[in-house]
Formats: sequence, structure tokens, C-alpha cells
Amino acid sequence: MILATRNAHKVRELGRLLGGAELIGLPPGAPTPEETGETFAENALIKARAAAAAGGRAAIADDSGIGAEHLGWAPGVRSARYAGAQASDAENLAKLIAEVPPGTALRYTCVIAHVAADGTQTLFEGTCDGVMAARPAGVGGFGYDPVFALEDGRTMAELSDAEKDARSHRGLAARRLRAFLSAG
Repeated sequence: MILATRNAHKVRELGRLLGGAELIGLPPGAPTPEETGETFAENALIKARAAAAAGGRAAIADDSGIGAEHLGWAPGVRSARYAGAQASDAENLAKLIAEVPPGTALRYTCVIAHVAADGTQTLFEGTCDGVMAARPAGVGGFGYDPVFALEDGRTMAELSDAEKDARSHRGLAARRLRAFLSAG
């Protein structure tokens, strides 16, 4: 299957989450559509449809992000662009830290869209709840993981890959996709 990304980290992570499924990233020259959706599902479908059309085979795409109750569950679908269109992970994280008090409820959401070769579309969603950590901690993960604290007090960035896979929003959505692929 094609994974609608050029991010090698995502290809490895989703391949691992899908039990070693053979995934390939977007081929060179394949379009990267603009994420114009208002929901994670809409954005995931935009990317999966484009990848399936470009590659002529089944494709998957995910869209994910973080929401803070203090911000009315923003940044949501704007998580990757929270501090600006070209913002780095560090800039996005710094903005969240500046705007969200420790202890505030956080939620990670991931939607994976699967578009089959025949055009059939299926969505798989996973969520994970946590709170804003008092300060960033951990060296694993990426994005907002250093401040996303779980019930045991550890941040996503402090978990091993196996622990994160078992507890994360992306892990849950991927397990649902994996079950779907196994049943088909």
C-alpha cells in the first residue's frame, strides 16, 4: 500500500503499527494535496484519495493532532501549522506551552483513511486523553509528545515505542485498520 507521506518516520511507525505491512511513501512527482478539510477525517481522505490516484493502488493516509480543552480543543486539524504555516515542531510546542496551563486536559486524535484500489473508502479513528505537563520531558516521540502527560505522569516522549504504540491515538487507529485488513 501507499502511505500518503514523504515522511520516512511515519512510514516506519505505521509499518510497525500495522505488523510489518509493506508500505511505500508517496512516489516522486506524486501530488501532495492541500489539507483543506475541517476535520481529521476530511484531511486524511483528501491525502489517501490523491495517493491512490497517483499510485494506482490502495493507499492510506492519516491526519492527527492535539486539542487542548483550554483552547476549545484547538489547535486540532491545525496542529502542524499552529505557530504558522512553516512552523517547526519546536515552534508549535513552544506556542502550546505559552498558551495552555499545566494540568489542562489534552486529547490526541488520529484518523487513518484507507482508499482501496476500487475507490472504497474506510476510516479508522483513535483518541488518547492526557493533560498538559508542568514542563516538557522525554526524548522519544515528536511534536507535542514532550508535554502530553498520561495518567501515570509520564509524557508520550518518555515512553518506549512499544508503550507508545499500545497507548497512543495513532496506535489505536492503526490497530483498527490492521483488523480491517486482516478480515479482508
